[in-house]
Amino acid sequence: MDRFEWISPEECAEVLKKEELVAKQPSVRLYDGDEKTPFDSGILHLTPAQMIWVDDNDQSCSMRLHLSLVVLIEEQRHGAGNSPKIMLHLAPPRPSAISVQVSSASHLKFSFRKGGMVEFSRRLTDQIARKRWQNFGGPQNSAGQSGFRIGIAGIERKLQTEQKGVNQQISHAFEDLNSLMKAAKDTVALSKILVTKVKNRQGEITDDETTQLKSYLLSLGVDDPVTREASRSDNIYFQKLAKEISANLTTPLKESGGLMTLTDVYCRVNRARGLELVSPEDVLRACRLMKAMRLPTELKFFESGVIALELRDFSETVVIKKTQEALEVSPLTADMLAKTLGVSVILAKEMLLLAEKQGVACRDESIEGLKFYPNRFLST
Repeated sequence: MDRFEWISPEECAEVLKKEELVAKQPSVRLYDGDEKTPFDSGILHLTPAQMIWVDDNDQSCSMRLHLSLVVLIEEQRHGAGNSPKIMLHLAPPRPSAISVQVSSASHLKFSFRKGGMVEFSRRLTDQIARKRWQNFGGPQNSAGQSGFRIGIAGIERKLQTEQKGVNQQISHAFEDLNSLMKAAKDTVALSKILVTKVKNRQGEITDDETTQLKSYLLSLGVDDPVTREASRSDNIYFQKLAKEISANLTTPLKESGGLMTLTDVYCRVNRARGLELVSPEDVLRACRLMKAMRLPTELKFFESGVIALELRDFSETVVIKKTQEALEVSPLTADMLAKTLGVSVILAKEMLLLAEKQGVACRDESIEGLKFYPNRFLST
């Protein structure tokens, strides 16, 4: 930012009146090197001699950069969540200039948050090549050709600094890889212990070992989560998301008795996706498509309003049969059925109410709570 100079609104208006306005782009953010600055959003003007940035909310906050200081122009196309940018490598500042702020960076960036980068870059490159600032009596690069060399040297120093940063990042990456390999070794070692116990039938698998293994498996997550940005349309996004949810929850559904509340589905999906989180609305909309797409899972709506995800072959008849079989062993509360079938208490209650509705169970309400019994009247 030490190449930028303050300019008053009156001077700005005079420059724009005197010089030809080559390009104009709103919503441009300034970076000092690779760091963000307080100059978050403004209008960027391009004339044959200079670039002028004016704050959107405060016109007295205006600054200019003389094109004679520009050594090299680079374009940075936008990535996930990033706006396209123009990077300018600059010659050293003029000694007589009143800089906006002190800076050690030899380059700066313009972030085009509402597009227009490609056209602005094309016109800027054209003005630099034509050197029309000489016709307006603008300031020249006092270093002349040597200034260009100094600018190149600055670029080389910057590249060396960036290479050093890359090396540090690689070192950190290998540290993370070593941690991952260590965790993988722990997982393999634990799995071998469990397999040995099962094969030799030596002792029971402890709860601590089961919890430890599950925590390792949960940490693996989804390899390549579906994102809205990578999909051509919302319909494709929700179809892919439905397939992802179904593929990743089919096995957990089988382990949890074939049913899972939508809140549990939402938590498991986002736990597996890591940083690529999805909203509850997106999960619900994706799950609504499962039946039409004939996926292994689909939504189930209970009369109480509870929404669950169930296996396609897990019909209402299967739910009633499972509940009836559990009741034949002993009378059950919702909490007891939840532990027996490995489902949530909410779903266990819904299963008991469904069984009652079909006449295979009857209730007993007392001070101890609500308990269900098999309906013996059907067998008399």
